Amino acid sequence: MTVKNLGGANLKKIAMVLVTILLINSKLTFIAYADPTSGAPTLSSEAAILLDQKTGQVLYDKNSTAQMYPASLTKIATAIYAIEKGNLDDIVTVSSKARNVEGTRVYLAEGEQISLKKLLQGLLINSGNDAGIAIAEHLDGSVRNFSKNINEYLKTEIGVQDTNFVNPHGLFDPNHVTTAEDMARITQYAMKNETFREIMSIKELDWTGEAWSTTLYNHHKLMREIPYEGVTGGKTGYVDQSGQTLVTTAERGNLSLIAVTLKGNTQTEAYNDTIELLDFGFENFKTTQIVKGKKFESEDGVPFLATKNLNYTQMKTGDVKLEVTNDGTLTVVQSNEALNTSFQLKEVKQNTAVASSKASSPDRDQEQIPFTSNISFYFFMLIIVLGVFGMVYTRVLKR
Repeated sequence: MTVKNLGGANLKKIAMVLVTILLINSKLTFIAYADPTSGAPTLSSEAAILLDQKTGQVLYDKNSTAQMYPASLTKIATAIYAIEKGNLDDIVTVSSKARNVEGTRVYLAEGEQISLKKLLQGLLINSGNDAGIAIAEHLDGSVRNFSKNINEYLKTEIGVQDTNFVNPHGLFDPNHVTTAEDMARITQYAMKNETFREIMSIKELDWTGEAWSTTLYNHHKLMREIPYEGVTGGKTGYVDQSGQTLVTTAERGNLSLIAVTLKGNTQTEAYNDTIELLDFGFENFKTTQIVKGKKFESEDGVPFLATKNLNYTQMKTGDVKLEVTNDGTLTVVQSNEALNTSFQLKEVKQNTAVASSKASSPDRDQEQIPFTSNISFYFFMLIIVLGVFGMVYTRVLKR
């Protein structure tokens, strides 16, 4: 492409034309932004994903649909399932099976009675496998029934299709699998729940049980030991077969992110990968909201409005335009086509009574013109009559 040299006057004319086009075409909104792909993270973990929590937009992925072993990330699904199905005030009796499960525990005693909410705290903060078994048995009678029901819940309520859990805690089983994308979607769904968000964000908690009294500390290092600005929650996981697994949620300004890494070789690699993902997200993206009630017009002038707040992800610099078709589809078109998204708007029906009233108003105005003229005529005639009457009356008096 050949670029001709443009003089200052020509540049001013072009600028004026562009500004005029932007002002006239109210159906399109333009914002500037740049392609950040050159700065995309290089990760050591075998699978990873970065998600905009509000919009669900994938900002980065690496093998995100490959089925892998989640380890204790499973407990995120167990927690939201229990919160939505159970009663937090329920008192749970701990079984022998829960008491004797291997791995990380909160050292529940057999026969101990404890609230479901406290079990959820032990599950998420200290990654208690015994708490997971106790929850599963309380909700569904057995781990087997729990597994069947939670898999159905994950498919029907959350919509993930590549996850199969056979226990509530994530200890290794060759059939216990998920994907980075599924884990991000499960976390996104769970973070909409206030109780889940509250427990997920706890950094430390005093714990008093029959067999163990201590302070529980969240295992996620970005929550405490190496704090990352904006982190709102996280869950760690590890078994030999899964490697290091990590889910992290973070928020700065209007952007909320979910980062998932699976099968890191070491903790250091998993945390470095997570920090790279979050840095990449916060440096390059933002969430933009179209407020409920905002009006739009299609190219043919058909009016539409947003019936709820609509969020979409965009890069911080570059081109974004909003296009509305005659069927009410609002499409957010961006330079990075992967960020394109669509919403359905509601058509605004014109009030026929008002339209009819407006249409007939000119006729009424025409009727008012002679009416006003008649008033003036009658007033003028009255003055003449009074004048004549006055003259006659004066002559009669003189006689």
